[in-house]
Amino acid sequence: MPIRHATATDIPAIMHIVRTTVASMHENGNNQWDHTYPTPCDFLQDITSGTLYIDETETGTMRGFVCIDTREPEEYAPLLWQAHPPSLILHRMAISPDFRRRGIGKSLLAFAETKASATHARSIKTDTHTTNPAMNALLQTCGYRTVGLIRFKGKDKPFICYEKIVTDNQFNILIINRI
Repeated sequence: MPIRHATATDIPAIMHIVRTTVASMHENGNNQWDHTYPTPCDFLQDITSGTLYIDETETGTMRGFVCIDTREPEEYAPLLWQAHPPSLILHRMAISPDFRRRGIGKSLLAFAETKASATHARSIKTDTHTTNPAMNALLQTCGYRTVGLIRFKGKDKPFICYEKIVTDNQFNILIINRI
């Protein structure tokens, strides 16, 4: 399951996943994404900044993607986060309908945790719409804890914010060995 940086040539496949994801969201009463977000420009900015990652098959079929950066939405400010910065933030994550329920989401989250540990981030933060049961379940299954609710301008329902503390196993082993 290779995960790599996205390139501009990946935009058509990314937008295909976005379109199918938006249709699925709307069928389930979730307006988290729509025709105004996310756009190819959002993904091109992620690619330019080197923060967009894709998961693909050995033959190059895109299974999913996630943006991992340090840009925290201003709406996060009033929440009581457990860890102090630095933190990594997950944005714009989606899995192709052809690959859902096959562990791709868990793989992308595990990749983010490895990246967080390597960059000495103390936590990973993200949010998802209250009417996105699949993403809410995935985050909870993967050990993310609920921090609170926020509202984004133009959205009628709140978003649930999540945080996962990143542990540095080498640091923990050193502490245990010194006790």
